[in-house]
Amino acid sequence: MSENTIKLQNISFSYGPRTVLENVSLEINKGEIVSLIGPNGAGKSTLVIIAMGLLEPGQGSVEVDNKPLRKWSAREFGRFCAFVPQNPYLPPAFTVWESVLLGRTPYLGFLGLAKMHDKEVVNRALQWFEIEHLVRRRVGEISGGERQRVVLARALAQEPRCLLLDEPTNSLDMHHRVMLLSFIRKLAREQQLSVFIVLHDLNLASTFSDRLILLHNGRVIVKGTPEQVMRDKRLRSVYRESITIFPRPDEAARPAVLPVREYKK
Repeated sequence: MSENTIKLQNISFSYGPRTVLENVSLEINKGEIVSLIGPNGAGKSTLVIIAMGLLEPGQGSVEVDNKPLRKWSAREFGRFCAFVPQNPYLPPAFTVWESVLLGRTPYLGFLGLAKMHDKEVVNRALQWFEIEHLVRRRVGEISGGERQRVVLARALAQEPRCLLLDEPTNSLDMHHRVMLLSFIRKLAREQQLSVFIVLHDLNLASTFSDRLILLHNGRVIVKGTPEQVMRDKRLRSVYRESITIFPRPDEAARPAVLPVREYKK
């Protein structure tokens, strides 16, 4: 049996006459982090939304845990996969505790009452993202970075086997960006969590990903390890920017990216 948690085959999608994705295939395996990189408008968010079943591809198929996505019930899928969209919504009148508890929805009974285990999972998620001190605050009263951590805690409260994240480091400072991705990598290793993540920060993608997929104009340009994907000429062409790749002396397979631009005096 395949170890793929998510498998997309020959995915194509259009918004009216505009083709957004064309013949995209990829796999995310158990225990690995796969980052989707590429310029704005490449089709990254659309691809993740299709992987979650929130959009129907014009062509191609999606399998999750070796089962066609269309055969999953909403409750089953909610227990198996968690999704953090690019612009998540949280009811501003909800407290942080209530917002994170929403992640337990696929597990709650008819009356929606949280049991002891549900409360333990929520408390653990709050601690993971350093927001336990905010439990009584209303979402409308906290900062954008704090709200982002609430959304991430809500996703982890689902106890998922796969995690799909669309630009999850938005609004986070450097400490919390590194904390988030370090923690996600730890979960991937220890719990065989499959992670599919859209990142614009190429250095974070290089540092924390097992594999990268470079998407441009709706097509996969290349996929492989950070060392295989992060090449000067390729990134310059895709991003239309002067870019230099530096190998790191401590991690040869994790190249660093530096934009280089000359300014006229």
